[in-house]
Amino acid sequence: MASVRFLGAAQEVTGSCHLLSSPAVGKVLLDCGMHQGGDAVDRLRDERFGFQPAEIDAVILSHAHIDHSGLLPKLVSEGFRGPIYCTRATADLLQVMLNDAAGLYERDLERENLRRARRGAPELQPAYTRADVERVFKQCAPQRYRETVALGEAGTLTLHDAGHILGSAIVELTLQEQGREKRLVFSGDLGKKDSVLLFDPEVLTRADVVMMEGTYGDRDHRTLGNTVEQFEQVLHEAWERGGNVMIPSFAVGRTQELLFYLGQLYQQGKLDNWEVFLDSPMAIEVTRLYDRWLSQLDCEGAKGLCSGDQTLLRDFLPRLRLTASTDESMMINKIKRGALIIAGSGMCTGGRIRHHFKQRIWDERNTLIFVGYQARNTLGRILVDGVKRIKLFREEYLVRAQIETLGGFSAHAGQTGLVDWVSHFETNPKVVLVHGEADALDALAKRLWDEHQIEAMIPTQGQSLAF
Repeated sequence: MASVRFLGAAQEVTGSCHLLSSPAVGKVLLDCGMHQGGDAVDRLRDERFGFQPAEIDAVILSHAHIDHSGLLPKLVSEGFRGPIYCTRATADLLQVMLNDAAGLYERDLERENLRRARRGAPELQPAYTRADVERVFKQCAPQRYRETVALGEAGTLTLHDAGHILGSAIVELTLQEQGREKRLVFSGDLGKKDSVLLFDPEVLTRADVVMMEGTYGDRDHRTLGNTVEQFEQVLHEAWERGGNVMIPSFAVGRTQELLFYLGQLYQQGKLDNWEVFLDSPMAIEVTRLYDRWLSQLDCEGAKGLCSGDQTLLRDFLPRLRLTASTDESMMINKIKRGALIIAGSGMCTGGRIRHHFKQRIWDERNTLIFVGYQARNTLGRILVDGVKRIKLFREEYLVRAQIETLGGFSAHAGQTGLVDWVSHFETNPKVVLVHGEADALDALAKRLWDEHQIEAMIPTQGQSLAF
């Protein structure tokens, strides 16, 4: 009998990982994500697999975000040797994402071991190496959307467009067990219907089990039109105050959408005289990938980009400055006003944005704009919740910058979008809600029952479902 064990993103938003066991396909991991928040060394030291990696037959990756893919090198390091199924664009993005994560981990580990050496403490061994990262890339088995591939002895896999980021997929698995076909659908992260560069999430109608994310299960986003207007207003008010703007942004998806809207404001003469800095080597590389894949993205309203006349990094936003090196990043500190800085990480758990906070978060003329979900226990969430002092690099800083949150840029479907997507299934499947905080999943489950009499299961960490 097939079963799914929920090993991550169960009543939490990060660390997506679910283990499917079935005679038809063996042991298959759906995502292998890292928990977000805190130091990379501490995170990896705390991560434990609830299974033997060498016993896993295959991994199916919904998309490249680190909270869905970040533990793949550790999985490989501990013995996993099977294929990693994903879309072709996800395989491209993984090269950027995992190499960047490995670089950050190596630097954190080196710093930690230096501190330990000073105290006479034993050195920490790495949880994985660059060789493991390279092995992940070699084990990737890229697939096209909507093409069915055999899985195990009696299973098939089909990936559908989830509309969340470049290459994101809805996973559809069929299993032949005891003369009967069983079908499992895993949403991964679902995008919104009005995303400017991506297609709408594909709608499926048949399943026995549907595992659906619920990141925004308790609310809807502002409309995109209202959000763009709010963005324009916040930027103009910051310009009038004579300050600078800091935007912590996810390197994949959010950054590219922001560049598009900033380009639109520039083309319309509404960007004042902001100098826009893309201060993230990873985001720069990812945006180049988006430019390469533009012909396969949904460019309704962005035809100039798709035709090749312009790209996100060329001509569309002439005031864009790419600061890949550390020296170029530090030069931004000399700008007293008029700098709009997009930097990672999206939840402020690391990256260059924290260095910009050090330079500017204590100045009330400056503005900090959040454009994405901030998970519990991250610095971003603490700032959104209104903390007045933060600790950075072992020093305390006053939080006096204006803090704004723009929810309409989210790459996730809101509550209504989630309800609409799952209500299209015609086979009365068992619905399981994952990848959301408990309150959000409770609210989503209530609405599903009230409007569609869909009874949803909300699993706890380690719980199993047989089907």
